[in-house]
Amino acid sequence: MKRILTVFIGAFILNAIWENLHVFLYDNYMGGAITEFILLRAALADAAMIAAITLPFILFPALQKRSWLIVLFGVILAIGIEWWALGTGRWLYNEYMLVIPVLSVGLTPAIQLGLLGYFSYKIQKRIFG
Repeated sequence: MKRILTVFIGAFILNAIWENLHVFLYDNYMGGAITEFILLRAALADAAMIAAITLPFILFPALQKRSWLIVLFGVILAIGIEWWALGTGRWLYNEYMLVIPVLSVGLTPAIQLGLLGYFSYKIQKRIFG
């Protein structure tokens, strides 16, 4: 329980920073302004998803040597979320967002869950061994 809580807290902090650093790449959220509350709510949801992705790697020792899969699972999940959100108009990119041509999703949101999930997992490994 301590390990997954550490991942969750680490992921929340990292995602809150990430969301605030790349908010300028978005035009709007559901047709309105992007507020700090929206960013923190997104960071909370991201932290929950990262905790779910990393849970098997914490519970099953055989997966610990394959922690790179966290990046893969996170990227796949993030791309799916972006397709859904863009398709439903939940948020829109502005002209500064670097879009991956084949996937039609932004680069920073596509790598966010995978990269920060991996870092969050490694932080708890460093703390607990």
